[in-house]
Amino acid sequence: RLRDWDRATSARVTQFIANSAFVQRRIERCYGRASTVIHPPVDTESFAPLAPQPALSDRRHYVTASRWVPYKRLDLIVEAFRTLPDLRLVVAGDGPDLPPVRAHAPANVEFVGQAQRERLRELFGSARAFVFAALEDFGIVPVEAQACGTPVVAFGEGGSLETVAPGVTGCFFHRQSAAAIADAVACYDAEIASFSPAACRAHAERFAAARFTAAYTRFVEDAWSAFATRAAPEANRG
Repeated sequence: RLRDWDRATSARVTQFIANSAFVQRRIERCYGRASTVIHPPVDTESFAPLAPQPALSDRRHYVTASRWVPYKRLDLIVEAFRTLPDLRLVVAGDGPDLPPVRAHAPANVEFVGQAQRERLRELFGSARAFVFAALEDFGIVPVEAQACGTPVVAFGEGGSLETVAPGVTGCFFHRQSAAAIADAVACYDAEIASFSPAACRAHAERFAAARFTAAYTRFVEDAWSAFATRAAPEANRG
């Protein structure tokens, strides 16, 4: 009944905004409606490269950060580094799924708990890459990492296909498994010299808050103009 109600009330929506093309396709599939993609704002001012910025090959750790809930698949990332003993992973975040994973984690994985923004900026900006295993509608944290000049090794589905430029700002794995993540990290590490912190930063700026504000303002103004144009003949007849 809830699904039927949702579909019926969606007909009263004038226009849809989607936060990614991934969600845009879902709106089309569920509601049969077109939508406009406006990516959400990312705080690229707070998340900025460290000064001085270390070269990627000089950085000592990989990083991931998230709330510890099942769909984030942080457990798979931790397990992947069990087979990468020469590489170090730093994990930021807390939540109900953390204790059992931490209890059995390999020695090359460090847990730093909940981290504030400045600490995250430091972790991201000093990492060889950010590792991301979730299927997200958009995914803001990988863009924050790129804003710090850090490439992303990501699950190649959902919003990651729009926020990570393969071969430029990161690479993908295509199965949510520890083995797939480990293979992707190892492949990236072997090719790390081909990636550029500057390219990551430039890509992240495509999602800056100012661009969101401009796109959203333009959408509202255009929608209002179209509404006023349609309403004018009705008002004149009245």
